[in-house]
Amino acid sequence: MPDPAQINTMFARIAPRYDAANRVLSLGTDRWWRHRLVAAACRIPPQEVLDLATGSGDVALALARVLPAGAMVQGMDFCAPMIAEAVKKLSRTGGLQAKVAFLVGDALALPLADESIDVVTIAFGLRNLADRARGFREMRRVLRPGGRLLVLEFSQPAAWFRPAYYFYLRQVLPWLATRVTGDRAAYEYLGGSVGAFPDHAALAAEMLAAGFVPVNVTRMTLGIVALHEGTRPLLLA
Repeated sequence: MPDPAQINTMFARIAPRYDAANRVLSLGTDRWWRHRLVAAACRIPPQEVLDLATGSGDVALALARVLPAGAMVQGMDFCAPMIAEAVKKLSRTGGLQAKVAFLVGDALALPLADESIDVVTIAFGLRNLADRARGFREMRRVLRPGGRLLVLEFSQPAAWFRPAYYFYLRQVLPWLATRVTGDRAAYEYLGGSVGAFPDHAALAAEMLAAGFVPVNVTRMTLGIVALHEGTRPLLLA
């Protein structure tokens, strides 16, 4: 399982170049993936949203731009330098300060009350949790009955595409990332974490086991990314 201290240190190192690396390494496709996440989260407009592993705040800010007046987004990440980058972005947005708050927090011990959130989103951060089952329990705890969890994460692509994809992850991605960030080791880890992560069906089974029912999956870009949506059931009468 990932080591939290090492993950924190790694993201602190790459925080200033994180966005640039995302654009280059995904050939810009990461923006479309996040757009799909935001659209799904706002299909039923929520009032209280928690964006976990918010990183530099792209998803949280995108949510705030489309949510109705009065809605609030909390962007949370356990890496303080990443939150600092998100706060810088927020300061340049003008009118979004009233709708977004960025704070340092651990997805395995959320500093939030039970049943206080309508929607939880997490984009490309679930695979970095030291204990996914514990993370799912925390997400379920803070969701109101009927609240939704949306997980955007790398997955395992179609079988015919896997050789080329794994070659990119193991050879091309670290080389490109070194030129963008100067930190090859960080992206060797990230590439390895993608290759070791469960496929869409296995992750859906984990969410079901954690009490999210039903779980719907949308696969994108030949299956290399999947959007999982699960619901905390309504309380029985």
